Amino acid sequence: MTRLSVELLAADPVAPITSAGHAQLGIAVLAGFAVIILLITQFKLHAFLALTVGSLALGAFAGAPLDKVITSFTTGLGTTVAGVGVLIALGAILGKLLADSGGADQIVDTILAKAGGRAMPWAMVLIASVVGLPLFFEVGIVLLIPVVLMVARRGNYSLMRIGIPALAGLSVMHGLVPPHPGPLVAIDAVHANLGVTLALGVLVAIPTVVVAGPLFSKVAARWVDVQAPDRMIPQRASEELERRPGFGATLATILLPVVLMLSKALVDIVVDDPAHTVQRVFDVVGSPLIALLAAVIVGMFTLGRPAGFSRERISQTVEKGLMPIAGILLIVGAGGGFKQTLIDCGVGQMILDISKDWSIPALLLAWLIAVAIRLATGSATVATVSAAGLVAPLAADMSTAHTALLVLAIGAGSLFFSHVNDAGFWLVKEYFGLSVGQTIKTWSVMETIISVVAGALVLLLSLVI
Repeated sequence: MTRLSVELLAADPVAPITSAGHAQLGIAVLAGFAVIILLITQFKLHAFLALTVGSLALGAFAGAPLDKVITSFTTGLGTTVAGVGVLIALGAILGKLLADSGGADQIVDTILAKAGGRAMPWAMVLIASVVGLPLFFEVGIVLLIPVVLMVARRGNYSLMRIGIPALAGLSVMHGLVPPHPGPLVAIDAVHANLGVTLALGVLVAIPTVVVAGPLFSKVAARWVDVQAPDRMIPQRASEELERRPGFGATLATILLPVVLMLSKALVDIVVDDPAHTVQRVFDVVGSPLIALLAAVIVGMFTLGRPAGFSRERISQTVEKGLMPIAGILLIVGAGGGFKQTLIDCGVGQMILDISKDWSIPALLLAWLIAVAIRLATGSATVATVSAAGLVAPLAADMSTAHTALLVLAIGAGSLFFSHVNDAGFWLVKEYFGLSVGQTIKTWSVMETIISVVAGALVLLLSLVI
């Protein structure tokens, strides 16, 4: 655990900032979460402010000195932003380059040109999964919705038959696969290996997206048989461009950071010598910062230039990509501050002390905690960072593979049953022109399937690796 008080650091490096017993700490945690939930759901307060107030409330209920609670929160916020802030920014820039250059449209059109009939839902999964790798979930929805609506309209498909696979591909990437913010924060919190987590995340993601996407879309289309609403078909980015980047170059740019990070994980396994030159090289080029930075720089030439972007236009695109992520960075940072407050109050150790007498596996416990927070707050990111802080002590004695699986268990739990307190719920409802009941039957059930299937796969993997 992190000690933030200078005078106590010298005396006891692991002592919490409060001497409260387990009962008082448990009440404090429930009170802290209750404050956050009420502020977000009832008072419609921004999640950043809700997490900040909730952290202070947690410390107060736990009987910790408020000055030390503030220090815990600000330190956690700073550490989290330092760890993942630059990565989120680079991912946003790459996503904006991909969208504005028409590269995403190029991938979409190329795959759709080769698919038809029964293959179309599978094509939509493939498109969403590939395009969703570097994009935030909300950005991916905005980017893919025009495609979903046009395909459904032109091919006379049920909207759910086309839309559910696309949403499943985006959601699975968002919850399970770095460099999305949730998985990155969880990796940082439990000190997991990013390359191993990425590899196992992809392994879990593939069957999960198949079940929740093309297979469930057959059922969803029977439950909710609606056509694509014409009013929601916006203009595509590439319609304003005279030319756009090629399919191969665009795909290579998207996959570059994934290849570099996976290469680092592979070299770590094969070479297994930190002093070896090859491993030292891949430790650098395969780090998330360098991998994403390389993709952004390469993307300026493979995406921006072929689209006819001048240096000024590329600079403007980078700036526009950074502007919308301020809120995301603050929420993620405040989530890290709340996590650190939980840890410094001794909640992590309390979970460890209590759970060691339970027969519940650590991975299942992590999934259940993330599910509870997701249902309460509606935010997958808040659920991920909060759950990661609570279960981080459980990773102390885990192997590298099981620590990665702990991250995936948290990510899977954070996607459980999106409902009316989740912004994504309303985004899907409005874009697809659904009622609240129809959105629950389709989108909410799909999210639950993703969470349960991914969680089950993580538990199965833990038995064999």
